[in-house]
This record gives sequence, C-alpha cells and structure tokens, in this order.
Amino acid sequence: MMSLCSSIFYKRLTYLMLSATASTVLLLSGCSDNSSTQADTEVAADLSVFAGCYTVSQDEPAQIKVSQQEGAWVMQMKEPASAKRVWDEPEALEVIKNSDIPQFFSIDPDNVDAVIGRPDRVLVLAHVKPAYANIDPLLDSEYLSYIYRGANTIYQVECDDVNTDILANPHANIIIDNVNESS
Repeated sequence: MMSLCSSIFYKRLTYLMLSATASTVLLLSGCSDNSSTQADTEVAADLSVFAGCYTVSQDEPAQIKVSQQEGAWVMQMKEPASAKRVWDEPEALEVIKNSDIPQFFSIDPDNVDAVIGRPDRVLVLAHVKPAYANIDPLLDSEYLSYIYRGANTIYQVECDDVNTDILANPHANIIIDNVNESS
C-alpha cells in the first residue's frame, strides 16, 4: 500500500513540477516578446502627426513645413520673397528614439509618442501625447521644438503660399508678397 501511495504522490509531484516549469517558460517567453514589441513600437511611431506647417506663435504665418515626400519625411523653411518661391529645398528628417528625448526636452519620454529631427539635430520636433498636453500647465500645444539649443512649444497652423520676411521682426506679421500672384 505504501509503495502505491508513494508512486501516486511522485507522479503528481512530477506533473506539478512539469506544469510549474512549463508555466515559467511561457511567462518568461511572454515577457521577452513584450520587450521586443515595445522596442518595435518605438521605432514604428506614427510620424503622420507631424505632417503640416508650424510657427512659434498661433497668430503668425507658417514658417516650417513637414511632409512626406517619396517615402521619406522632410522639412522645409519659408523663403523670403526675393527667392521667388515659398519653401526652400526639402531636408531629410529621421526618427529619433524616445530614449534620446532628455537631450532635447525636459519631459518624461513616456509622455511623448513621436520624435523626428534633422540628422544634425539642429531641429528636433516632438509630439506630446494629447492627454498629457491637456494636463501639463506648461504646455499650450502638443508640439515641442528644439531649434539649435533652445526648446519651446510650437503651433501647428494652416500651410500657406505667402512669403514672410522671417529675417525682419518675426513678431511683426509683415506679409511681403504672395509668390503665386507675382510674375
């Protein structure tokens, strides 16, 4: 009788140990998959949030334009009227990892859903998660810009085809000419 009870006990103990081992392996492999998915999500940020035009004040014409051209994200700056065009040549932009955010902005990377910038990092744009932008009293826009060692909020505005004298007082709202009308 004792050997029969021992045999049943050892079989159940073996099944229990195998089940615990299998559960642990599944749990650990599940954790491993989550970390790679999280890394993939960071790389696959939705950059379409950047498509549009930006300025430093809501009541000024657009000064920077971000768009996707030929599968790549690019930025363009407004040209003065003497250039006979509205936007300069497109410059490439690239995705910036959230772990690099502290180099440019004093915001927790968990509150940012996408970052894009020029390869030389003279210009970096970040999109703050809307829920966070609504509760942080220091933010009055979902967009942050880092332009050559300075960070500030910027505003997404309508794109236009009007030249602005950005070399004059940028807060004077001086409109020089509409390129499409001058010939």
